Amino acid sequence: MFGNPLYPTYQTFLALGISAIIAAFLMPFWIRILKHEGIGQQVRADGPQRHLVKQGTPTMGGVVILVAMVLTCLLMADITVELILVVGATVATGLLGLIDDMTSVTHGRSLGLTPHAKMIGLTLICVTFCMFAVNLCGVSPQVRFPGGFTIDLSVLMTVFEIGDRAYYIPWLYLIFTWLLIVGLSNAVNLTDGLDGLAGGTSMIAMLVMAAIAFVRGDSNLAIFSAACAGACIGFLWFNCYPASIFMGDTGSLALGAGFACMAVMTNSEVASLIIGGLFIIETLSVMVQVASFKLTGKRVFLMAPIHHHFEKMGWAETKVVIRFWIIAAAFGALGLALFFQLG
Repeated sequence: MFGNPLYPTYQTFLALGISAIIAAFLMPFWIRILKHEGIGQQVRADGPQRHLVKQGTPTMGGVVILVAMVLTCLLMADITVELILVVGATVATGLLGLIDDMTSVTHGRSLGLTPHAKMIGLTLICVTFCMFAVNLCGVSPQVRFPGGFTIDLSVLMTVFEIGDRAYYIPWLYLIFTWLLIVGLSNAVNLTDGLDGLAGGTSMIAMLVMAAIAFVRGDSNLAIFSAACAGACIGFLWFNCYPASIFMGDTGSLALGAGFACMAVMTNSEVASLIIGGLFIIETLSVMVQVASFKLTGKRVFLMAPIHHHFEKMGWAETKVVIRFWIIAAAFGALGLALFFQLG
């Protein structure tokens, strides 16, 4: 492990820089490989017309994001059960996204895996993560709210024994964790629609989670979050407008899952919903649009997710992205403040 463990703040910031450098170094080589193999983004036919020029832009930049994160954790962090679990869930979700991206490229369409297949994969990852978090890492199946109010989700519990050890299935907390991980994974995925949008907002969210892990006293999870944020920084050098590469579902699903897993491991689930407020808004805009059209035949937004609505209004892509970064930073600061009020 590099750095002095007596200075965890130094290690966390060093992990941020190392991950950014690794991602920035590897990305040009990855872009060349993707171009050589003809692996490019399939743009939505019903999307903004200005996006049609992005057709064929290399995708699956999330592969480099994951590589940079894993290498940084191996270099900087102690290998603990908590770290292995979070990294494993993040990488597993990234692999699911990679399959989705490859399916999209192979079939020449922007849809990728069917929602049913993707949900099965996410469910398996969520259930495995939750069971290990509770039984091996001692995560308490409780949801904490500001002011000390706590909801105990262990009231519906199944206990079974293997050998001399008891294992627990907290059914309500399992469902809650599933909703959190699946919801945030898909929320970041929906946010990934403009150059630099998902990368920048994910970077902000993971920096806040690094601070929360640091306050919780887990420097290894802080290094993981900082490594994710650093990888996003290295990726943004090539993803800023006009993008040379997109992260694809490989990156967006993985970053969303990593964010949610960090929330579970640090018992900051409620705060994470504020920290990831922009992701929630993006998701709600799609839900409102679909519900309104089905019920009334009318659309609330010019196009959903909501970042496309502002594009349709005539905002430049960079203007939407920068303003959404500002909103994400505000949500991050608010969520961090809320974290300190949790019970």
